[in-house]
Amino acid sequence: MQRSFEQQLSTKYSGLSTKLREAAEFVLEHPVDVATRSLRAVSKDANLSPATFSRMSTALGYDSYEELRDTLRRSVEHRVNSFSDRMEALQEDHDEGDTGFLTRHVHDCSTNVQLMERSIDPNRLEACVDRLHRARRVLVFGALGSTGVAEYLVYMASFLTEKWSMANPTGASLASKLVGMSGTDVLIVITKPPFASRAIRAAREAQAAGAYVLVLTDTWSCPALAHASASFVVPTDSRHFFSSYASTLVLCEIIIGMLAGRAGPPARRRIREVEDRNRSLSEVWEG
Repeated sequence: MQRSFEQQLSTKYSGLSTKLREAAEFVLEHPVDVATRSLRAVSKDANLSPATFSRMSTALGYDSYEELRDTLRRSVEHRVNSFSDRMEALQEDHDEGDTGFLTRHVHDCSTNVQLMERSIDPNRLEACVDRLHRARRVLVFGALGSTGVAEYLVYMASFLTEKWSMANPTGASLASKLVGMSGTDVLIVITKPPFASRAIRAAREAQAAGAYVLVLTDTWSCPALAHASASFVVPTDSRHFFSSYASTLVLCEIIIGMLAGRAGPPARRRIREVEDRNRSLSEVWEG
């Protein structure tokens, strides 16, 4: 099976020059443009020479820029057809009177969680949680369908520590949250197809600042993986027309549970204080 552009880049990114990285990052952020427009138009938009794109292609192992374009074309066509085909299949099942979606989707989600458990290296997970525990601050980015999962992750963590926050809260700029990041900080990016452009840029900026970047996604073609210090690619296959977040949610809960185990007495005191404040502010229903 031919490797995707993102897979090629993730293995060779560190060896690229600054100009070749710029070209590769432009391709990551504009795959449809690169797949459908001429090299001259693409290079003009990127403010890079056509020769830079050609050298970047060969540096990543392609015979030519045209071979890279062909790879992107197939990827884009597959992505579009995949969503439309799944929607058509669901509608056909409904029209034929099929009422088994409940059972099928529950089975798919359960299978994904089991596959996730078997695919994750426990030592790598422990190392990631240790890094989160030692971090000066942790930012979490999620956009589009990943927004709610990111907010849930931060909400759970807020019971343990004040160090976690959303990288893209409503009413605040992403840039203002990323300013000042360093090697003692962590950015968690949650993103799935269709990838939010800001997720890729946030990962790139945090990596450039020296921060530890943890990417949670469901495909090795995720562009953010090129900027990741660590990553977990969780299975999300289902007959739904959209990505399932069940295994991602379970992984987030596992991370927070493991973090709680390291948090010690300060976290217990904080949770008691949070619960007391909830009652004094009538945040929870007492009955």
